[in-house]
Amino acid sequence: MGERRSLFFVDNLRIALIVLVIAHHAGQAYGPTGGWWYFENPDRASILGAFFTVNRSFFMSLFFMISGYFLPASYDRKGAREFLGDRCRRLGWPLLVFFFAVIPVMTYTYYLNFRHYGPLPFLVYYSQVYFGRGARPFDWSGPTWPEMNFGHLWFVEHLLVFAVCYAIWRLIGRPLARIDSKEERPPRHLEILVFTFALAAGTFVVRIWHPIDKWGAFLGFIQVAFADVPRDLSFFVIGVIAYRRNWFFNMPKKTGKVWLLLGLAAAACCYVLRLTGHTYFSGGGLKVQSLVYDIWEAFLCSGLCIGLLVLFREKLNFQGPLAKNLAASTYAVYLFHVPVIVALQYAMWHTDMAAITKFAIVSAAAVPLTFFIGNYVRQLPFVRRIL
Repeated sequence: MGERRSLFFVDNLRIALIVLVIAHHAGQAYGPTGGWWYFENPDRASILGAFFTVNRSFFMSLFFMISGYFLPASYDRKGAREFLGDRCRRLGWPLLVFFFAVIPVMTYTYYLNFRHYGPLPFLVYYSQVYFGRGARPFDWSGPTWPEMNFGHLWFVEHLLVFAVCYAIWRLIGRPLARIDSKEERPPRHLEILVFTFALAAGTFVVRIWHPIDKWGAFLGFIQVAFADVPRDLSFFVIGVIAYRRNWFFNMPKKTGKVWLLLGLAAAACCYVLRLTGHTYFSGGGLKVQSLVYDIWEAFLCSGLCIGLLVLFREKLNFQGPLAKNLAASTYAVYLFHVPVIVALQYAMWHTDMAAITKFAIVSAAAVPLTFFIGNYVRQLPFVRRIL
């Protein structure tokens, strides 16, 4: 493969994305109701609805694309056994720790403050409610019974599943050829258009039965929102192909600019509709409005994933000591940002402020605090090999 240039722009893009993830989750308690969260603020800011819609339409798919990009090199370097061992250690251990120790504490705190079934000692809750060994209350307020879940680590769980599937494919199939960047052209506008419409069509079909924000358990243990699988899986596969064909570097600047403008225009439409009081349909089902929404979402996702990647490559492909440290902490930040946010939301509970003000304060405090904690934790001797 041709010589690869600096990937500092990918590090910087990951930093920007994790900051957006922190802000997104900071707003969960303060925006329009819809998805469940670990804290409930009585006052809500409707403008955050557009913020959530735009974010969820692309940012995790971009994370999947970046993760897929680095997978082939890791497998090539380590081989199947070491690759799978590394993935299980780096992804599996945090999953177990959060599933059995961290998330139950957050759901228990929610149970005590926002459910009305009477207080329970933690160990009783842990056994009877979190793991469902007790009887389900007839008026259980959900969203699931029992309450055990991976929370925001669904992304880590999916990465582990994708890594295992990739390793199996490499073992029994034929790996993609190593194509020199000078010989392989990047996808053209027409090909990107075809992919985007195909993504919209696939998403529309899945959402006939699985609307947005409806979570299930694939094979009984894989926590998944099926409505988002076509988009996230597609961009993960694109990341794998992009590594082999060097798309991160040879995607033309003009192509990136065109698709960035398309993505920003799609995002702007969402905000304009919200600000002018119009509603937009996003619930899924066999409806024309759902197809229109899925086309809009596919264009926003393709546009921002391609456009932001090229923008950061052209404008932000450098790294100082601070950025290097922040980039090294992004995985730890992803793991720990939700407990930090929830703690800050409880701390702000009884303050007499508007929801949008609380959102701004929690976001502004959570970003540096989570990076500080992430940087400290990842350097501990017993977690250094994991984070």
